Amino acid sequence: MPLLIAFKGKSGFSARNTAEDVTKGIDGHGLTAIITEPTSGIGLETARVLALRGVHVVMAARNVEAAAKCKETIIKSCPSATIDVMKLELRSLKSVTNFANEYISMGLPLNILICNAGVTAPPFSLSKDGSESRFATNYLGHFHLTNLLLDTMKNTAKICRREGRIVLVSSEVHRLTYKGGIIGMFSLFL
Repeated sequence: MPLLIAFKGKSGFSARNTAEDVTKGIDGHGLTAIITEPTSGIGLETARVLALRGVHVVMAARNVEAAAKCKETIIKSCPSATIDVMKLELRSLKSVTNFANEYISMGLPLNILICNAGVTAPPFSLSKDGSESRFATNYLGHFHLTNLLLDTMKNTAKICRREGRIVLVSSEVHRLTYKGGIIGMFSLFL
């Protein structure tokens, strides 16, 4: 087993710190956050800790049944949590538009948008809109969602007098491209 050497950064935290360590003492009451695909991994832990700190969490998920189970689990450990589950399929721009319209019609503020959803190496397929599925999920859907909700975030910042945050979760998977690059990927369509 390799030795994990955790050097503290300028923040005072290291790889050994948890999300609870980093947010200790932070009061998130009065804030609202949307997290895409919060049903496992970093997304689920982010939803849990934000709810623990008092943030109203909106779980934007492709599988609403899985998100509802995650919501139940979080509420068991934090009964005062405020969590909503909403349907969002990032591979479909129509679904993204429907989600944004529904969210805006609810009249909720938006302080934090966490674009967490991502797929790594699915078999080649096209989205409902004709884009490659991974590109549609990881980039196009999040771009469209951010664009549609940006005015809501700006208005929330004006009213709250607190700057909002858009967080894009990423990985090193972008290094695993098609061998032929973008040109090679498009040749698959010919």
